[in-house]
Amino acid sequence: MFDLDKWQEILGTMQKNKLRTFLTAFGVFWGIFMLVLLLGAGKGLENGVYNRFGAGAKNSIYVWTGKTALAHKGMSPGREIKLTNQDIASVHRDVDNVQILSPRNRVFGEYTINYKTQNGSYQVFGAEPGFLKINGEIPFKGRLLNEIDEREKRKVVVIGDQVSKVLFGEADPVGEYVNIKGIHFKVVGTFKMRGNNSSRREERAYIPFSTLQAAFNQPNQVQMMALVAEPGVSAKDMEGRLRNLLAERHKFSTEDKMAIGVENTEAEFLKVMGLFNGIRIFVWIVGIGTLIAGIVGVSNIMLIIVKERTREIGVRKALGATPFSIVSLILQESVVITAFSGYLGLLAGTGVLAGLEYLMESSGAEAPFFANPEVDPGVALASTVVLVVSGALAGLMPALKAARIKPIEALRAS
Repeated sequence: MFDLDKWQEILGTMQKNKLRTFLTAFGVFWGIFMLVLLLGAGKGLENGVYNRFGAGAKNSIYVWTGKTALAHKGMSPGREIKLTNQDIASVHRDVDNVQILSPRNRVFGEYTINYKTQNGSYQVFGAEPGFLKINGEIPFKGRLLNEIDEREKRKVVVIGDQVSKVLFGEADPVGEYVNIKGIHFKVVGTFKMRGNNSSRREERAYIPFSTLQAAFNQPNQVQMMALVAEPGVSAKDMEGRLRNLLAERHKFSTEDKMAIGVENTEAEFLKVMGLFNGIRIFVWIVGIGTLIAGIVGVSNIMLIIVKERTREIGVRKALGATPFSIVSLILQESVVITAFSGYLGLLAGTGVLAGLEYLMESSGAEAPFFANPEVDPGVALASTVVLVVSGALAGLMPALKAARIKPIEALRAS
């Protein structure tokens, strides 16, 4: 297989038929090029949509208060359901497989946050540390809220990056004090958000949940709670158990969808990921179909080559060439054409994707549903292996036909 004379002969044959070799190689090149582009574009679309979900948990459940829409056990509709600290404790105690449970309240209205001569109107929330993990706040400077802040009802605050830019400019806000509704809070950190409306979601401030309840007259009130199920536990099942518990505690019908508001991010996330699985399969079908067309072209060309070289093959066999040497000669030529042109297609495809990503990053452009087009290295390696194997298969039939040629018939051929 590594006979130098064979490789020189293969190179000579390709040079004699440059146009035919080019057209054959281009079919394989185009097949793998399109496969890489389609896979990269599909991954870029998937990354873009995935980023829209942000950095928060993908199996989270958000629950907030509402009003009953159905009569239940003699009670008329229109009752306001108010969640309490006891509800949080009950969920902790009675709902199994909860990994994180955290309440969140909001200071009603958009209050001005003041720092010296700078000020801005932003939403101020009180939350336990777990809520920021679920919701996807990413620490940027300093830190986020912690359990000690919550337990000791500290007057500390973390602010979004947009708030920091307005109040502090380029200065580091960590350690400074801001005024919120007449109360001074120490800035312990800033955060960034990723995903849909990230800039708008950075126009917020968070103080400890216990501090908000005590300082802003919201004793024993819970406006929202967020939960994350343990790994392997369906958020949909947990949603049902949670609704049943709260319905029992607040005496509303489990069929009443207006009594409490529920957002299950897992259901939406799985739906989107299911769509991308279908897109991924479609991309592979199209790409492999294009690749097969190129490989079939290689096989056809090799059949033509065998026919043209019938007399030469007959002479080789008459001089003692074995069937294996004939088969290996044809297979090597097929593999060379397929692997080399496919590898060029792979390089070209990844180069185009890398160039596209560079242009997006350098220009600062942000496509709403497209980010980081890329091809998995494992897929690239697998594609190269498939190309070599396909090249061998493409040349196998012509090679076997060449090996069956009888020397006498070959020498009689015109």
